[in-house]
Amino acid sequence: MRIATSQYQATMLRGLEENQSWVSRINEQMASGNRIMLPSDDPVGAVQISRMTREQALIGQYRDNIAAVRIRMSSNESYLSSMTGEITQVNDLMVRSADGSNTPADLNAMVTSLTSLRDSLLYTANQKDAEGRYVFAGTTVQTAPIKLNTVTGQYEYLGNEKKQVTVVGNGITQNTNVDIKGLEDFLNKLSATITVLANPNVQPNSTLVRDTVAATMGSATSTLELVSGKIAQLGGAQNILNTLYDNHTNVGLSNDNALLSLSKLDYAKAATDLAGYSLAVEASYKAYTKVSGLSLFNIL
Repeated sequence: MRIATSQYQATMLRGLEENQSWVSRINEQMASGNRIMLPSDDPVGAVQISRMTREQALIGQYRDNIAAVRIRMSSNESYLSSMTGEITQVNDLMVRSADGSNTPADLNAMVTSLTSLRDSLLYTANQKDAEGRYVFAGTTVQTAPIKLNTVTGQYEYLGNEKKQVTVVGNGITQNTNVDIKGLEDFLNKLSATITVLANPNVQPNSTLVRDTVAATMGSATSTLELVSGKIAQLGGAQNILNTLYDNHTNVGLSNDNALLSLSKLDYAKAATDLAGYSLAVEASYKAYTKVSGLSLFNIL
């Protein structure tokens, strides 16, 4: 069987190109540290890497969401804790004002403290976050949740009780807001008490004083339970979020290790392969050069 010179040259060139291609590919792999440069290098591995990369992006988003929610919850918990302290102070003053041995001047003197506590509670209830949104208004974040109706002289809750939710896991959401509906009733009873106690002629043992003070004390108790319950809910939610965050972190580390295993180049093997293909290229060049120089005249 005769092999034409052109056929032989084409075969040699294909071999040289193939070996040179492997040399270039391995050099690229060693420069980047990645085993898979193109999906065709390892279709199965490429699909696994793509899936894990998407999962890692989601996990990163979940962790960011949890971090933001925890900051918001911690801030809300601080505001609510401040409210419980102020409501407790109001209750203590109500207990003192219920003492029949008080003089009108004693009751009048309590008005300044009670007014300050009422205004502080209103201020805290209408707190805004860093983005200027009201934190205790439900989903009506552009509206102050509690305002004084100047016509009726009563405090009103203008927010709602709807929930804002944030995705914190695959199919898992977390309520991120707290409403303060119910506080307005306490503020109204407190204002009524302030009006009664501010009267210079107030009678400490009168039915008006006893009834008004008793109503405010009862409202203080129920409002304290309301706010304390919301603090407990926030605490429980933060514990759950901490667990979720740790779980996401562990899954992320596991995925990182898997991605490293799938994509990391084995430098020892790559160096061996590079040496083999480089040697093959060199040998092919020498053989091609030597054979190309042969002719029948070399034999005759």
